[in-house]
Amino acid sequence: MSVPAFEPVEVIEGDLSRGLLLLCDHASNRLPPDYGDLGLPAAEFARHIAYDIGAAALTRALARGLGAPALMTTYSRLLIDPNRGEDDPTLLMRLSDGAVIPGNRYADAAERERRLQRFHRPYHLRIDAMLDEMLALGTVPVIIAIHSFTPFWKTFARPWHAGILWDRDPRLAVPLIQALESEAGLVVGDNEPYLGALKNDTMYRHGTMRGLAHALVEVRQDLIGDAEGVAVWTERFLRLLPPLLGAKDLRDVRLHGSKTDSQPTALSQE
Repeated sequence: MSVPAFEPVEVIEGDLSRGLLLLCDHASNRLPPDYGDLGLPAAEFARHIAYDIGAAALTRALARGLGAPALMTTYSRLLIDPNRGEDDPTLLMRLSDGAVIPGNRYADAAERERRLQRFHRPYHLRIDAMLDEMLALGTVPVIIAIHSFTPFWKTFARPWHAGILWDRDPRLAVPLIQALESEAGLVVGDNEPYLGALKNDTMYRHGTMRGLAHALVEVRQDLIGDAEGVAVWTERFLRLLPPLLGAKDLRDVRLHGSKTDSQPTALSQE
């Protein structure tokens, strides 16, 4: 039985010689037609459990403004989470922030493998291929992943406007934190609201393991939930990023290792 065609990766074209690749792991709340709605009501797909609100719009705007290519997933993380390693127990969530996901409840090893082959692996293979293209042009690329986070975690009001997640490679993350902190009124998280060291996630696989400078950007969802907010943060990053991306040490392959290499289990992320 054939399955409906579904392209798991959206490619935003850009100048590869710039040596910058933007990623958006949780860009979409869509599902392939053959998976229906996974047994969930429509309201659940408007929540953070389905995608990172505002992240896709911000990624598109930054790609356009920086002239850089971007890769974005086209499926909801409720189907399979592209920002998890293949062996991560949260790869296919059966329960997420109080919502039971009926379509995942009985997903067995064979179904897990089908989703890896159709959705998860094509995204990561495309990332590897684009990074290899940049290297072939003679430029060591830098990777920036765009995410968003909820204003509240349970009853805790998160004070950060944005956060930068990183592991052991400080080359882009630390200057970016400092640049954001120089903006009046911004509360910036250093590995907040999540920890940046997660074994086999996107940054581990394509940044840490390849020795490429990288940073994961988190912006609070209420700040980029509409076009006006996206425009504000686009302008901010278009001012702050170009000077940082000109640093020479970003253009070296340096293996810093990971904090997770000496830990028996991955550090948790929401």
